[in-house]
Parts: sequence; C-alpha cells; structure tokens
Amino acid sequence: MAFKILVINPGSTSTKIGVFEDLKELFTENVAHSAEEIGQFPSIASQYEFREKHIREALEKRGFDLKSLSCIVGRGGLLKPIPGGVYAVNEAMKEELLEARNGEHASNLGALIADRLAKELGIPSFIADPVVVDELDDVARIYGHKLFKKRSIFHALNQKAVCRRWCKEHGKNYTDVILIVAHMGGGVSVGLHKNGRVVDVNNALNGEGPFSPERSGTLPAGDLAKLCFSGKYTEKEVLKMITGQGGMVSLFNTNDMRVLEKAAQEEKNPEALLIYNAFIYNVGKAIGALAAAARGKVDGIILTGGIAYGKPVQEELTAMTGWIAPVTVYPGEGELEALALAGYRVLTKEAVPQEYK
Repeated sequence: MAFKILVINPGSTSTKIGVFEDLKELFTENVAHSAEEIGQFPSIASQYEFREKHIREALEKRGFDLKSLSCIVGRGGLLKPIPGGVYAVNEAMKEELLEARNGEHASNLGALIADRLAKELGIPSFIADPVVVDELDDVARIYGHKLFKKRSIFHALNQKAVCRRWCKEHGKNYTDVILIVAHMGGGVSVGLHKNGRVVDVNNALNGEGPFSPERSGTLPAGDLAKLCFSGKYTEKEVLKMITGQGGMVSLFNTNDMRVLEKAAQEEKNPEALLIYNAFIYNVGKAIGALAAAARGKVDGIILTGGIAYGKPVQEELTAMTGWIAPVTVYPGEGELEALALAGYRVLTKEAVPQEYK
C-alpha cells in the first residue's frame, strides 16, 4: 500500500507545500504571500487560517483529493529544546506555538496548519527535527561566563536528513557513525553528529560560527560590547547587524552567494574574492574544530544547503578538510523531502512519534 503525505513548510513570505507518494514527489508548490497580505496580521500565529486557506486553494487547483492522504507533516517551530525525531502534534505543542512562548517565527505555523487539516481528515499530524533540537554534550554548552550558555538552534531538519541519506548510501546506521555536517544557506550551521546525536553545533541564528549571507557569526566580544554602549545604535539595530544585515550583506551588500561568487570568480573583483575565500576559510575551520572534538575519528563530512551547489565551495572545502574524512556533497535545503521522509518512517513503523511535553 502506498502512503500519500502532505508536507507544509511556512516561510516569512511564502508557504511551501509538497505531496509525496511514499518517498516519490508528486508535486510541490510555493504559495507566495505579499508583504501587504502578511502585514495585516498582528502576529505570526494569527496568520494560520489565512495560510491554510491558500494551501487548500493550491491543492484544489491541482485537483488533489485531501481524503487520499495518510498523514500531514509540518515544519517544526520555536518550541522548548527537545531531542531530534518525529513528534505527534498535540495540545501542549499547539498552545506554545499559538502563544509564541519561545519566539515568533513563520515555522511555528507548520504544526498548527497540519493539525487543523489532519483533524478534519481523521489522520495523524507530525513535526520533525525543528530548529530547537538540543542534543548537545554538557561540555559543549559552557562559555567562559556563568551568565551565558550555548543555545542549540540550527538546521536540524536538513542536517539529520542528509546524515540518514549518507548512512543509507554507505550501508551504515545513523547511531553507529560520526559525521560532520556543514549546512550553508542563509545561515551556516556546522554540527557534529555522534552515534545519532548532534553533540556540538554552533548557534546558527544569532550566536556564533562562520558568517553567512545574512548573519555575522562570531564577532569579537569586546568590540561588540563597546559598539553596544557607544550610543550610536539601538538594541534593535545591533541585533539586525548580527542577523539580517550581517555577513555578506554588510561585507558586500548582497545576501546572494551567487552574486559574490560571480564577482569573485568571473569578474576578478579582489574585495569579493577575499570575502569569498574568508567564507570558505571560516566554514573549513569550523569543520576542523569539530574534527578535534571528535578526536579525529570521523566517518564522513557532508556539505549541504544552497551554497553547496557552488563548485569552487565544494572544491576548496574538500581541499581543506578532505584529509579528515571523505567529503560528500548533498546540495540544497531538502526540507520538503526531509519532512516527507519523517512521515514515511512513522507510517512504515521505522520510527515511533514522540510526545511533546
């Protein structure tokens, strides 16, 4: 029997949906929302009926029968820190997301919309590997001041999906290998996957690690403190420097790696080339640091995310880190496919959905 799975991935100005039969993609669609449409809502949570309506309309245009679905999987939002895996949507989860207790983010809508549609159809709804997945070793949480502790927030969905893909291709179990994954997109997260857990990873949203198209990554603490108290910037402006207007936006006035790559590789712009090389250098250095944390026992290194499509990035990072372990490239975000895989693993009894508390 084939299973049909609807996956929902809400973004700030669009809602991506996909329908899969088992693991075969039947179709995907990016439902765009204008700034004017989104701007009429006072909060992210208040958008969910509006977005649900657009999803229904998109499926109707495709002539797709919702009653043929076996389950619905939504992108997980900003919940409490939880271990990775598949979670059944429940009342505790929905209440937190509706109240945005852990922060406002469009991904909060994934579980809400999935639950609403699934209840109508009498089928289960799930989320999988949200950005708040926290499996860090205790030693990885410690900073040099008692007021600060590492927050695990990264591209858990895609990172874990590419690890499972690597394991399948190599005939291994995820719980038996040590892998380092560098996800390179709008943000960059570099994670150490050890025996099925992400035991160390940078805070890819607003904390640390390599800079990215829109995020500053690690900044010198003393200089940042002076800037904060200089009187020249508000707290909101400083936070924007860290996330949104940092990284390549600040350094080269673009958030598109392809623009920087073209300027560096084709136009031979020396400033662009330096920034481009600095990006690769920082990602490679982060991979090397995690190799040390793994005591050099690494089965494989995976490069993923949209930036991993770039051949020079692939080649340079392989040259920098290939001596540690073989490098595999799985370019792209793969979020819809990862959500479908999560639903399929539950439906085939390969995974058991956890309860969110």
